[in-house]
Amino acid sequence: MPLTDMPDFAGTILQEFVSRGTTRVDTPVIQPAAPFLDMAGEDLRRRIFLTENERGESLCLRPEFTIPVCLRHIETATGTPKRYAYLGEVFRQRREGPQEFYQAGIEDLGDIAVAASDARAISDSVAILTRLLPTKPLVVTLGDQSVFEAVVKALGLPAGWQKRLIQAFGNPDQIDQLLRRLATPTPVPGLDPEVSALLASGDQNALIAHIDATMQETGYLTNASRTPAEIARRLKEKLELSETRLDGAALLLLREFLSLELPLGDASAALAGFADAAGLKLGSALTRFDERVAALASTGVDLDLITYRAAFGRPLDYYTGLVFEVAVKGKPAVLAGGGRFDRLLTLLGAETHIPAVGFSLWLDRIETERSAS
Repeated sequence: MPLTDMPDFAGTILQEFVSRGTTRVDTPVIQPAAPFLDMAGEDLRRRIFLTENERGESLCLRPEFTIPVCLRHIETATGTPKRYAYLGEVFRQRREGPQEFYQAGIEDLGDIAVAASDARAISDSVAILTRLLPTKPLVVTLGDQSVFEAVVKALGLPAGWQKRLIQAFGNPDQIDQLLRRLATPTPVPGLDPEVSALLASGDQNALIAHIDATMQETGYLTNASRTPAEIARRLKEKLELSETRLDGAALLLLREFLSLELPLGDASAALAGFADAAGLKLGSALTRFDERVAALASTGVDLDLITYRAAFGRPLDYYTGLVFEVAVKGKPAVLAGGGRFDRLLTLLGAETHIPAVGFSLWLDRIETERSAS
């Protein structure tokens, strides 16, 4: 597909968007880089095309639409709920395929009916792809970061370890490395013996005083980005993380959870059974999961098309709950993907909490599939 040409099925996608009551928006190709660098995740950060303006401000070519659409919503002070649709080019370094390609999608902002809007995102993406690829059997892979977070919290890990595991959600290699470290703790390397002794004593004031004196003696104080109290707190946290050990039974439970993979119609019972057998209280996370399954069933989506994988995530840090991808059965290419990002708008500067969910369509991959026999 020539990079300068809009895909020939773009009009069909726009018709689908209009029929779903969306407002089409466009956003500048040149974007401030900071929101993507801070919130999009390591995978996307490595693929962004960066530049600077004459004032030294970091800019980038638009690598995706979710953050720009959310920023536009905040800047225009538009009320919610609001359904935005977009279709345009994004620019991203990719292992395969062109680095400039078309994406389209819907961002659903401010709908407090979480289960219904989650279900709508999945059903809309499946319906649009079904229209574009009427002879192709589609499959959906679904994960839920909030269920994983509930399991991690129920195990009673320190907050620092919870944060590390949650940030690694969806990255099997990174999760495995973290679990190995939890099984066999390692000491913090390179600590000064006096600092180690003060950390072991638990005397926070003495530790801060020692760090302050050291900074004064070395002249580091004038260039320090952190105060002695902040450095002491970080050292204490690193020590706690290094000394934390998850017992064998808890590690087995976490690995058992991450191995769950089954048809979505069976997932609610399986998760409830896992929680009961493990003695874990997962509370509202399971309730929301069950509500989403029921909402999906009411949309008419065939639940047999959807597989729940407990370890499945998508490589964007701003997701908070549902994550999903749609592909042709037996094919590796992801044609659509999305999820829930309830914290993103607040992080971007919204004055009130705005729940949000959305999905994107990869038009070059859809074109390849349309051309295939």
